[in-house]
Amino acid sequence: MVNPIFQKSPGNDDRAPVRLPRRHAIAYAVLLLSAWPSHAQTMAPQANEPAPQSITVSGRNAANAVSLAGFGDVPLSRAPFSATVITNSQLVDAGVSGIGDLTRLDAGATDAYNAPGYWGQLAVRGFTLDNRFNYRRDGLPINAETAIAQGNKQALEILKGTSGLQAGTSAPGGLVNLVVKRPTGPVHSIMLDWTQPGSVGAALDIGDRAGVDGAFGWRVNAGYEHLDPLTRNSRGERSLLAGAFDARLAPGSLLEAEFEVSRQSEPSTPGFSLLGSQLPDAKTVDPRLNLNNQPWSLPVVMAGRTASLRFTQALNADTNLVVHGMRQRLDTDDRIAFPYGLFDPVSYDCAPCDRYSSDGKFSIWDFRSEGERRTSDALDLSVNGRSQLLGLSHQYNAGLMATRYQARFNLQAYNLVGVGSVDGLSVVPADPGLYDQNTNRDERSTELHLQDNITLNPQWSLWAGLRHSRLHRESVRTNGSRATQYEQGFTTPWLALSHAINAQDMAYLSWGQGIESEVVPNRGMYANAGQSLPALKSRQVEAGFKHGGTTLDWHLAAFDIHRPAWRDIGSCSANDSCIRQLDGEAHHRGLEAELDWRLGAWNLRTSAMALQARRDGSSDTTLNGLRPTNVPASSLKAQAAYNVAALPGLALLGFVTTEGSRMVLPDNSIATPGWTRIDLAARYKHKLGSQNVVWRAGIDNLANRRAWKEAPYQYDHAYLYPLAPRTFHASIQIGI
Repeated sequence: MVNPIFQKSPGNDDRAPVRLPRRHAIAYAVLLLSAWPSHAQTMAPQANEPAPQSITVSGRNAANAVSLAGFGDVPLSRAPFSATVITNSQLVDAGVSGIGDLTRLDAGATDAYNAPGYWGQLAVRGFTLDNRFNYRRDGLPINAETAIAQGNKQALEILKGTSGLQAGTSAPGGLVNLVVKRPTGPVHSIMLDWTQPGSVGAALDIGDRAGVDGAFGWRVNAGYEHLDPLTRNSRGERSLLAGAFDARLAPGSLLEAEFEVSRQSEPSTPGFSLLGSQLPDAKTVDPRLNLNNQPWSLPVVMAGRTASLRFTQALNADTNLVVHGMRQRLDTDDRIAFPYGLFDPVSYDCAPCDRYSSDGKFSIWDFRSEGERRTSDALDLSVNGRSQLLGLSHQYNAGLMATRYQARFNLQAYNLVGVGSVDGLSVVPADPGLYDQNTNRDERSTELHLQDNITLNPQWSLWAGLRHSRLHRESVRTNGSRATQYEQGFTTPWLALSHAINAQDMAYLSWGQGIESEVVPNRGMYANAGQSLPALKSRQVEAGFKHGGTTLDWHLAAFDIHRPAWRDIGSCSANDSCIRQLDGEAHHRGLEAELDWRLGAWNLRTSAMALQARRDGSSDTTLNGLRPTNVPASSLKAQAAYNVAALPGLALLGFVTTEGSRMVLPDNSIATPGWTRIDLAARYKHKLGSQNVVWRAGIDNLANRRAWKEAPYQYDHAYLYPLAPRTFHASIQIGI
């Protein structure tokens, strides 16, 4: 995104805006809900599957393997790390329609800067994931600075903790992996959905196998949605066309290909802010209000094209060779009437700069960055399998990955056009003049990776991994100025020891490192402008215990993460007056717990996190001991399902989300209160002739709770996102 204001990315000081969320609702009759289609869901279980005897909310995560981890088919209940696998059925029942909505399903993931109409951002264990480096698609790196289509995704994996084993560079919170739907057997279903007040959509999921013994498989997902959310001035549309194909060319040979074309056009929603030194009462704010409501406001358009090819060849009964390549092309028109601070139109002095004025006034900036293009390429060549060495059993994965990323931008508009107010009634003129430079970027990396699961005896296993990365990065302004270039190399190890106490219980201890890389912006204020900085090497220790049983799965993990921090030291008000250097660290430690209980007609899945996140070791002692902004100290997410015996096929679902307070300002002087939200839903599956029909209906934010959902301090400005208001949704899925 080129939408942060005063964004400090390698070698530039791009200026550009941001966004934020919202919706609202009016009570409709439940009968109307059951008659209409539902919340935009294209990731659904197949309507022509046999009707289940019960409906769960768990997806049996303990039994799922996490493909992103790189340790093959080891069940999550036996893996020495924390991860969550969210299946497509869980996503559908919860009404998840975007990456940002995952925060409803896992306590370790929280909102980091989620604006309707824009791409989602997540924080894991209190660290914001980098949309450029912390996302994978079937294990290969992608850029998530876009609206990620959900219709062709089979599951989402969240790997928690330092990710140096799986990624060359990434923020230390963890990784998110998108698992693409692949050909299975016959799949033929269509889904229609409706969300209050007027969003409607249709999705098609079809596929089959053909040829001798089903040697060729295909699957196509297509969808279209007209977006008319409760947030005013936010109408838009999105579409998806995706296909996946495979061919069993010979015994032991599998060729897989897939593509995805998606597009979303919708005005984004900027956030509210502090009013002077006061936190506004969320009960007095209309969450349906979109401050991006000028007559000249244009939608953000995000289009993506992705294609991949994977070839797997069995070298023998225990060894596979895998060649996996992918290309992603993102095209974005980023536009908004953006509220930021309160500036004098002549001197550009601001009072205040990082919030709105006490009487609710703010400056409006006409921001337009059109024709943004981001291209990512990745190729991984690996060998995986099992072997016996020195009398020990090894399950290994070794390979070489090469990646390339290119970002190309045009001149952008970022022009002060007037003063707005929080009542949303101000009208100001447009100024689309392209006067502001942007920054083009090129990156290349080569990574050698090795992972090995060594069985020492039936109870003890040693897990080891190593990744060596070589980076080349460069950037330059669109007018050829402020060029930077640097190369770095580093190695990130990971070790774990696990002990199987019995067939159901396992304890483990792990240690690992992760890397982030940065260059000082090439600006005159920095005495070390344009210099590459030492790589930020984060480290994590985690101890955990897992139980996997017939009716109960649970996992308890304690983690401790240290991440070095950069700080600009000096006045930073004149040339050569500022030095960016290492100064202290972010220290996050906490406890995570997950429970999945199934008994009779009941199923309960709960996750909780208690987090102590602090700044330590800074030369400015006033910073030490402070909490980071927008990070809740505690969170709890619970989902429950009750299968009604009197009406087989009917399940009643409930969702509870609770989060603690968040700091609004870096000095910790203002915090938002904690909040709790309750959602209810129902799912009814029955036969209509030879086809299955699935009805869904739900109410999000049942009590219409008003609260500040999150409070990101982004780009030197405090923002506030309100909880979306009570919203009704319903859907119907039919086998065809």
